[in-house]
Amino acid sequence: MQKPFHDLFQKYDVPGPRYTSYPTVPSWGNDPLEQNQWFQSLETSIEQKNSDGFGIYIHIPFCQKLCLYCGCHKIIRKNDSWNKRYIEALLSEWKMYKSQISHWPELIELHLGGGTPTFFSPEELKSLILPILEEISLSKNFDFSFEADPRVTSQEHLQVLFDLGFRRLSLGVQDFDPLVQKTISREQSFDQVRELTEFARKIGYKSINHDLIYGLPKQTPKSIQSTIQQIRQLKPDRIAFYSYAYVPQVAKQQRVFKLEDIPQGGDKRQLFELGRELLLAEGYDELGMDHFSLPTDDLSKAHREKTLHRNFMGYVPYHVNPLIGLGASSIGDSGSAYSQNEKDIKTYMDKIESKELPLFRGYQLSQKDRIIKERILELMTQFQLTYEDEFKNIEEFDSIKKNFKNFSEDGLLEFTENGFELTDIGKCFARNVAMSLDIRLPKKTSTPVFSRSI
Repeated sequence: MQKPFHDLFQKYDVPGPRYTSYPTVPSWGNDPLEQNQWFQSLETSIEQKNSDGFGIYIHIPFCQKLCLYCGCHKIIRKNDSWNKRYIEALLSEWKMYKSQISHWPELIELHLGGGTPTFFSPEELKSLILPILEEISLSKNFDFSFEADPRVTSQEHLQVLFDLGFRRLSLGVQDFDPLVQKTISREQSFDQVRELTEFARKIGYKSINHDLIYGLPKQTPKSIQSTIQQIRQLKPDRIAFYSYAYVPQVAKQQRVFKLEDIPQGGDKRQLFELGRELLLAEGYDELGMDHFSLPTDDLSKAHREKTLHRNFMGYVPYHVNPLIGLGASSIGDSGSAYSQNEKDIKTYMDKIESKELPLFRGYQLSQKDRIIKERILELMTQFQLTYEDEFKNIEEFDSIKKNFKNFSEDGLLEFTENGFELTDIGKCFARNVAMSLDIRLPKKTSTPVFSRSI
């Protein structure tokens, strides 16, 4: 029997990971992999040839202004005095990888994340990207993308990156309501977003994403409805409708918000359900967690064909492996190991200039970790889980399976012949179901390390 929504929210609204990796970063500890271990894991991954190509994520941490809601790793800069040194460090780091790996597969994904990648001038971005693409073979399906702040992104930015091969653009919208924007210190107009969206389409970008967030301070059903009514005029190919990650213990600037101004529990979920209903009515497909795309977009096609993949860059329509992370705080994934760079930008640049790979921490996956990683990936991309033989043979399988019975009794999943599928309401609690598989989940601490799952 289906429990009332309110009861489910009360039960499952707990801190939990988003599962862009397994094990999650807090489970890794603070010990870096040895440099030779990391390179060996990359070599092994490449030799196995079990992906569509490799990817590069470049973290550009600079922002001109602090957005109070943001929990990302960023550095507020009023000028560009660090740009040249940081670009040189990124290129030197890439040279270290090129010198150590004897043979590279085809590059299928290149993503610029932030911070604000368009903090760099168009010419600076060109000076960064061109050397990286030298002597690399591109997949015929290569996919170059970048995140952009509409307040600092120009048409010249879009044109230069298009000329370099970029075809996907993600604009940070969050919410168009003036009160919400003022509260979170992210004031931008609909016209700014419209002009960039229209220009990008005009010159040939094939996929445009708009980031929206539900659960922001001062946000109401009325502001959600108004924002999506404006978004519908632009009809972006993809919409990421994220849950606001309120983590004041990590993002100290979030402490300025009054708790009573932040939608929580059932009120917060109401905002998502309203937005979801409006997006589905506009013809968007719901796929994965908090993501929507038009049926013609590659993400929708991958979801239908069950090839959708998820990594530190979110949902992608192909299997990327390995993923190389360049820049301060960037994370790489070889399939069998993770490695994160130094978070402090000065430490990062100092290590690079000393000819040292700037590894901060990492994790070598056990065979059991890899098995569970695959099942969580299936759950987060297809809303289903298969009891494959390797999974059934791990010693924790019986205890994990008992949790599934509890979820079934709450109406969150339905058992199949060899596994289960999440119900429509169960999709709202995918993070909670994934947590039941997580044998590395950090024990409860006095200071939460994750945002709430609802």
